[in-house]
Order: sequence, then structure tokens, then C-alpha cells
Amino acid sequence: MSIYKKLGVEPVINATGTVTRLGGARMRPVALEAYTLASQESVSLEHLQAAASGHLAHMTGAEAGLVTSGAAAGLTLGAAAILTGLDAGRMEQLPDTTGMRHEFIMAREHRSGYDHAVRASGARLVEVGFQEQVAGAGVRCAEAWEYEAAIGESTAGILYVEQAGAHPPLAEVLAIAQKHNLPLLVDAAGELPPRENLRRLATGGADLVVFSGGKAIGGPQPTGILLGRRDLVAAAALQMLDMDDHPRIWDPPADFIDPQMLSGMPRHGIGRSMKVSKEAVCALLAALDEFVSMDPAGQLALWRTWLEEIERGLARTATNCRLLESPDGQQPPLLEIDLDQHRLGRDAFELCRALREGSPPIYVGHGKLDTGSLVINPVTLTEDQVPLLGGRLMKLLTAGTKEQEDA
Repeated sequence: MSIYKKLGVEPVINATGTVTRLGGARMRPVALEAYTLASQESVSLEHLQAAASGHLAHMTGAEAGLVTSGAAAGLTLGAAAILTGLDAGRMEQLPDTTGMRHEFIMAREHRSGYDHAVRASGARLVEVGFQEQVAGAGVRCAEAWEYEAAIGESTAGILYVEQAGAHPPLAEVLAIAQKHNLPLLVDAAGELPPRENLRRLATGGADLVVFSGGKAIGGPQPTGILLGRRDLVAAAALQMLDMDDHPRIWDPPADFIDPQMLSGMPRHGIGRSMKVSKEAVCALLAALDEFVSMDPAGQLALWRTWLEEIERGLARTATNCRLLESPDGQQPPLLEIDLDQHRLGRDAFELCRALREGSPPIYVGHGKLDTGSLVINPVTLTEDQVPLLGGRLMKLLTAGTKEQEDA
């Protein structure tokens, strides 16, 4: 019996993807094994994170790395590290930023609810650009000169969200940051695959880069990776680790956290609630090793086969299906289903709700419901779920109207 059913919760068929609200990606078997093995012994978290830092540096080319409790935690810790550096007094002061440089410049079109993670450090965001394309009032996105024009006495750093088609290009923003000696924090939470982004972004000049560990990597859902400058990674670690020790016997690995660089031993920091277990650290590293070593072609082909099977089954329904492939051939394929809402007698929201209310509940991508489309993402499906998903869609879509289906 499912462990969730024992708790009175019904498992769902997840055709949405590696979203947090549905538990993220399936953990890789190697990660599960590492998690179990790590749970059987005690270890110094400072030494474990130091070893993880070296491993992450070797894998990505970054100076140092830190396993965090998710990408959002990585953003909070990264921002806090930029605000305080290795100043223990400032660490103790956060989130009060009185007397500190505390502003992060970012493009208005890069704003989202996720940047709350940066604001949680005590930072204040300064927006540039006007979202003219979204407003229908122009054709321009934010431009690099606007970042430079916004730099002032309170500027602590620049926040950039990396994604396909992001404007201005990262290289242009990086040039501005380096010209003014400002740290650049890059949110690349969902930018895997392609796996090459790990090394490209880690060695591209940004001071700190954040990735999710519970999506494509296949580690535990509440894990992330913070990569970048050794001093900033150390500052982030100090604000997350358990610091309840005596200064006279506190002895972290010097290549990870050098006590000689500190004015004193910091107390628990703003990231203390974002602690990472020894099991999660080991599981994330095991998953990452497999992620970077495996050839994704076979998995992509299998996902494509599943979507084609669903597409064939819907050929005679009141839909128009499109199999979407990424230009680089490295992203998972998607199946977009455009509904003939007049023939169906219901709109996309109603159909999405009907899928969720069935047994088992089915969750499909809802990002295009406003335009009458469902999106199927195969990443978190299993082979036995594909016919169940296709059959449920067929049942709901073959009837000409909702009333006919109920009859």
C-alpha cells in the first residue's frame, strides 16, 4: 500500500513536471541509496560541506560550492553573503541592513515571487526597465545601460535571472558588474538541462550562481547548489551552519572557511532555518555525479515516444495536439493540447479540474489554460502512467459536450 494512502493522501499522476507543489522530480536510485547510507553515521557538517565544496568545484569549475536547502535558500544565502562578506558583526545584524550597502539592481521583467528569497536577507530590490513588451507599449526589454544608471551609494550587487531569451544578455550585465566591482548573483534554478550550463555559468564570471538540486539533477527536493567565489560561499555557509561551539575549539577546514579571515566566530546566522541534513548533502552529490555523466538522448527519446502515444490517442478528439521540441534538442519534449472549447462544452480550466478530481488525480501543465491549452510534461511520469493519462484524456475529450459525457 502506498505510504501516502496510509496517511489518507492519494498519490497523483504528475504530468506537470518537476514543480515543488507536486514534490519535484523523482529521486535517482543512487541518491536514495546515498541518503540511506548517510543516515547510519554521524559526521561534522562543516567537514561534510567542505568536502562537498571541493567536489562541486571539481565538477563545475567554480572556486567553491555549497549544498543548500533548495534554490530559494541559495538565493537568500547568496544575497546575505554579498551583504555581509566575512564580517561577523554584519552577519549578526541581518536582516537589519542599517549602515550597509543593501540594494540589488535587477530588470523589472526578471521580477517574480521567487525573488522574495533575496528580499528575505534584508536586501532591497531596485528595478530597471519597463516591461514594454508585456504592457503592449513598446518593443524594448531592459538594457545594460539602465543597470549602470541605477548604481548608487547603497548598491550591494546585481541580481540576474538566467533563462532562455533573457534580456539583456548575461554577458552585458556581467560587464557592468565587473566595471563597478559589484557582485553578480545569478538565479539559474531551472536552467538544467543542458548539463553544460553547470560549468558555463559557474566559470562565466558571475560571483554566485544558484541551481535547483531537486529538478533535473534528481536529488532530494529540498536541495540546491550555490556556486562561486570562495569568500562568498564561506560567508553563505557561516550563515547557515550550526555555530553552537566554543571559539577555542572550533576548527573548520581552512580551505572552506578560514577562521583567520574572520574578526570573530559568528553566531547562528539568518540561514540557520535553512539547514541541510547530512543525508541530503550526500544524496545531492550522488545524483549530480550521475546527472553529469549520463547521456540524455535515450531518456529524451523515451519521453518523446510516450507523448506520441498520447497524441495518437487524441487524434479524433476535439483537440489539436503539437509535440514541442526544444531548439537545442536537450530539453524534455512537451505535448501541447489545444482544446475546441465550443465542441467540448467546457473550457480548459474545467477540464483541468476534472482531471484533478478523478482517481487517481491527474495534474497537467496549467500555464496556458487562459489560452485554452493543456500541456503534458513527461519528466515525472512513469511508463505505466502513460496509458492511464491518455485514457483519462480520451474519456473527457471524446464527448461532444459535458452533458453527453455525464450521460
